Amino acid sequence: MAVSGAGTCKLETLEAEVEIKANADQLYKFISYQHHDVPKAASDKIHDVTVHEGDWVTSGSVKLWKYTIDGNVETYKEKAEIDEANNRVSLIALEGSHVLDNYKSFKVTYQIITPNSEGSSVKITLEYEKLNENDPPPQKFLSFAVTVIKDVDAHLLKE
Repeated sequence: MAVSGAGTCKLETLEAEVEIKANADQLYKFISYQHHDVPKAASDKIHDVTVHEGDWVTSGSVKLWKYTIDGNVETYKEKAEIDEANNRVSLIALEGSHVLDNYKSFKVTYQIITPNSEGSSVKITLEYEKLNENDPPPQKFLSFAVTVIKDVDAHLLKE
């Protein structure tokens, strides 16, 4: 994991890469257009996802997630940006019960790295701007995103 940009309240990033065993195209479809199925794959973390504007498949649609992180139930209202050409899905925070307490902006991006001889992976990038210089980086949200992708991967292998 890499952290770039420290000091003043500017755009910073955290990244992780997760190896996956499921079919890369199937996983991309799941994280792009099947958000409603994520609670089935990670029910101990993600409790509900509902559409507030748009639909499940259109870039720009707005969804509300309800999840538990560090024992606390939180919400995350996001606008999805789907970039099929690059196998990338970004979830841009519009509102959040905790995530926006410390961050002026917050975006989670999942990108499927196409299969090679060593398999496929998902690159997870958090882009955020702290409200205060002393606020911690959102490491717990990156760890949470990594475990959700692992749960989705395991779920797809069972299907």
